Amino acid sequence: MFDSALDFFKDLWAFMRERKKYWLLPLVITLVLLGALLVLSQGSVIAPFIYTLF
Repeated sequence: MFDSALDFFKDLWAFMRERKKYWLLPLVITLVLLGALLVLSQGSVIAPFIYTLF
């Protein structure tokens, strides 16, 4: 599972480096962090605080 995710990010980095699409990096990082926040906040104590962000 983690190997496929790691391969995906390696391919994504190779694509951005080859095509000079470095402006995509902040977008990808933001989406990954938001996804991790949503996964980690499911059923936890910090869930009410996430609603204040949006």
